[in-house]
Amino acid sequence: MGEWSATSGDRVRFGEISSRAYEHPADAAALGALRKLRGLDTAVKRFQNLFPERIIRMEHLGAAVRTSDRQFGRLHAMVRDAAGVLDLPRVPELYIKQSPELNAYTMGMAEPFVVLHTALVDLLDPEELRFVVGHEVGHAMSGHCTYHTIARHLVVLGAMAASVPLGGIGVQMLLAALGEWSRKSELSSDRAGLLVGQDREAALRALMKLAGGSHLHEMDVAEFMLQAAEYARVGDVRDTVARVMLAREATHPLVVVRVAELDGWARGEQYAAALTGNYPLREDDRAASLTQDVRASAAGYGRHLRNATAPMLTRGAAFGQRIVGRSQDKPAAIEAPAPAWQTAPVWEEAPAWLTAPPVEPPPDTPSWPPTPPVG
Repeated sequence: MGEWSATSGDRVRFGEISSRAYEHPADAAALGALRKLRGLDTAVKRFQNLFPERIIRMEHLGAAVRTSDRQFGRLHAMVRDAAGVLDLPRVPELYIKQSPELNAYTMGMAEPFVVLHTALVDLLDPEELRFVVGHEVGHAMSGHCTYHTIARHLVVLGAMAASVPLGGIGVQMLLAALGEWSRKSELSSDRAGLLVGQDREAALRALMKLAGGSHLHEMDVAEFMLQAAEYARVGDVRDTVARVMLAREATHPLVVVRVAELDGWARGEQYAAALTGNYPLREDDRAASLTQDVRASAAGYGRHLRNATAPMLTRGAAFGQRIVGRSQDKPAAIEAPAPAWQTAPVWEEAPAWLTAPPVEPPPDTPSWPPTPPVG
């Protein structure tokens, strides 16, 4: 384990940096849309602070250790350092909670606070912990807890206003979309963790330890990246369905996905530009255009969708062709026109089916399992 230090090396401090500097395009698009609803975030924070948030904070005051100069002083200095690197006006409180589960999370809206489980503190070295603390401070800076809560309230209220059953497939599709957004927000916070620590290898080690535990000497970053590439490979229909099923119930992207995503961002232009002082500023947040975030998100999802569904669509088309031409002595079937996915150009903006209202299912349509709450 390395030497403890509150301020490791000569790291860059990002004065007045906006959270847009590290937010994943899909996360930024969702956050941008909700941030345009002026005053709603303030109202929700005030409501939560009346009672629900106080219960959560009191629970941690009573069952965990709040860090200070005299309690877990090195970790206390680390969260202060993370807030300083990202130039936060307020340092989140940090709590250490006894638990064998490898976990860390951020809670609270008006006054977010960070919680680290002791299992994670015991497992990670100082620079790996710095990445995790930076990840959680990134959640607080982006307001993920606030805006995820707002989005869920809007889905439920919208369903009630339209007299749609909360168990209906339309509502469940929206909740599933919120789950996907939640997973993308974890990728954003991984980037924030890298900005705080500015140590790519430590960040990747921390994520790999979530998969393989303390046996770092038995793991290899290059080999793990090959594993991530194999997981992402298109494969056949069964692989596509398996990935969808695995992601549907998860609150976080799988570890190999996080490692590959973070490594790609660490090697990219956006991270390099931030280190040289070229990044979005908070003073420009209100004037920031939502269109660019939506277009970037839609283009990314378009590529992902085509890659994920290509085997299924190809097999379906081949099967249809066999049906059409299977016999010369039977009446010819009427061939449908080429499906849009064969002729449509690469998406440049969100397609209509992403923004159209959900179609009402028949009364006997079974509902999907609910998306887990945001942690």
